[in-house]
Amino acid sequence: MPTILIAGGTGLIGKALSALLAEKGYDLIILSRNNPVKHNLNTPKIRYASWDIKKQTLDDWALAEADAIIHLAGANVGARRWSAKRKKEILESRTLSADLLVNALDNFPNKVKLLISASATGWYKPMLPAEGNIARVESDQPDPGFLGRTCRQWEQQVQQAEKSGIRVVILRTGIVLSRDGGAFPSFRRPTRAGIAAIMGSGRQIMPWIHIDDLCRIYLAAIQDESFKGVYNAVAPMPASNKEFTRALAKAMKGPFYLTIHVPAFLLKLLLGEMSIEVLKSVRVSAEKLKKTGFQFIFPGINSAVEDLTAKKN
Repeated sequence: MPTILIAGGTGLIGKALSALLAEKGYDLIILSRNNPVKHNLNTPKIRYASWDIKKQTLDDWALAEADAIIHLAGANVGARRWSAKRKKEILESRTLSADLLVNALDNFPNKVKLLISASATGWYKPMLPAEGNIARVESDQPDPGFLGRTCRQWEQQVQQAEKSGIRVVILRTGIVLSRDGGAFPSFRRPTRAGIAAIMGSGRQIMPWIHIDDLCRIYLAAIQDESFKGVYNAVAPMPASNKEFTRALAKAMKGPFYLTIHVPAFLLKLLLGEMSIEVLKSVRVSAEKLKKTGFQFIFPGINSAVEDLTAKKN
């Protein structure tokens, strides 16, 4: 089986993806700033290597053994308010890490044939009322705002690997729904108190994906050599914030919940510039991904929420 080198393998997506790939028999090398790393996966299929993004260094043995690279590294966009310093951190955690990987491919002997990188649906411009239900597709131009610019620079850096004859796949990912972290626990918190907290009008469309489907997309991109270029990693049935919030409340509380609207002005006050993304409405197409033959386990928000709120043995 191929050996996969994962940058960002200890984050939310990285942990879930590492578990799936190890289960499928892949050997994994996870790049970490702290070596050795205590990981929650007890398997001999996973080893660790060091890298330092600021110093632009990594263990060359890890690159030499890799057949493919998955780039998931990047500071959490929603962790705190977007100060100028924080925005710089968000951008450089993605672009400088991509620089390091691409430059290493040029400068060290390796057998890497594939580079898969995360990106985000923050690439896309918000929908205008006149556009109706028109969905954003991979060829659309980026939003001029902060996340659009970040995604553009991030993807440009990754695509430099194509000059070395490497197959590059970029997955523009929607809101990842996982019980283990990310946005979902934040959505779930008020619902535990019986409150369905709708953001703003609630009409804004949210591109989303269940963590299990996202990991399976990465697996498909490894196994299917026809994957090349940019794909939207989103569920085929987008949901409005109101639809998602009510589906979550119903799954957790049945009919026993109170619906409230958190006003847009309050979100802007609490979140600052980051509120733009919370209130942004964008419908993102999964058609290109579906044409590869990929089949979603959780195509709609109701089945996804039911799975994520179900008690696991």
